[in-house]
Amino acid sequence: MSENIKLEIKHICKQTGARYGLLHTKHGTVEVPIFMPVGTLANVKTLTPEELKEMGAGIILANTYHLTLRPGEDIVQKAGGLHKFMNYDGPILTDSGGFQVFSLAKMRSISEEGVKFRNHLNGDELFFTPENVIEIQEKLGADIIMSFDECVPYPATHDYVKDSVERTLRWAKRGKDVHKNECALFGIVQGGEFEDLRRHCAEELVKMNFEGYSIGGTSIGEPKDVCFKMIDISVPYLPKDKPRYLMGVGSLDYILEGIARGIDMFDCVLPTRIARHGSLFSSTGRINIRRAEYKDDFRPIDENCDCYTCKNYTRAYLRHLYVANEALGQRLMSIHNLRFILKIVEGARIAIQEDRFGDYKDEILRKFGDERGF
Repeated sequence: MSENIKLEIKHICKQTGARYGLLHTKHGTVEVPIFMPVGTLANVKTLTPEELKEMGAGIILANTYHLTLRPGEDIVQKAGGLHKFMNYDGPILTDSGGFQVFSLAKMRSISEEGVKFRNHLNGDELFFTPENVIEIQEKLGADIIMSFDECVPYPATHDYVKDSVERTLRWAKRGKDVHKNECALFGIVQGGEFEDLRRHCAEELVKMNFEGYSIGGTSIGEPKDVCFKMIDISVPYLPKDKPRYLMGVGSLDYILEGIARGIDMFDCVLPTRIARHGSLFSSTGRINIRRAEYKDDFRPIDENCDCYTCKNYTRAYLRHLYVANEALGQRLMSIHNLRFILKIVEGARIAIQEDRFGDYKDEILRKFGDERGF
């Protein structure tokens, strides 16, 4: 285990096998399982670090691809790294930019050396390699960084995925060879929905002895049962004493089913993105604050919520801010949605320690299942 990160498993739920533990990093210890708010451009949109800490956020994410474009990794390094640049003294994770290269970048060309692509902002030609992606992340200075991988589209043929997995493994080895061990480096398990390829990818990455392991290639349009299958066929081949991270997952059903399958870490832009569009979580179902029925509704978003927004503001006021296009509304609604998700995961950690996570999961999904739009 790296001196920069250590997973301490404290309890395994007797009902489900879900894990509760402590993840020790250079910038503090967090409880897992954990949901990590996404701060793409070195900020969780509209929110301050103080607000994130107050709502119980631990690790937050930043994005290598976007920060390379703006302001550039050299500027961040000159500022003293991401922690000083964005004034966040807790743990930070950066992804490799692989997903953005394959989802946003224009006119990409994949070769053994790396990926050539066009900047989606101005069309400039860029080239990401397994080596320079690690070097960029080390300049950014996050606590946890990701290997560069190919994000396989869904659906894809077995032959395509097989070739992609082999390339991802070669890229993982090249990235690890240049890693200076200043940040904890995770390998990313790919393989689509194919059990033999997921197993092969996981086993080969474990041989390379990464400090943690991510499950990639999920939440890219595949059916829910396929996503769960991808988790089920990956987890058994990952070390029990190292963190497991399911990338890009943010709805309650996916988070809770992931926890039940032994996942420790989750992230997604979902809570803040939908908040900025007036969509709010509540214990009675999702609320669309744009609706006229909330014009004179002077209740909080959720009377059971302990967030700053629900303690101080009404649905009527939030609707007014949204309709008037006031930035404060986006902030207040983002605070609520993030706190709502974080509180559910806090409850999951308690339930694991009390050996009742299965009951907890079923109860939450009955209340907030797909029919409620979560």
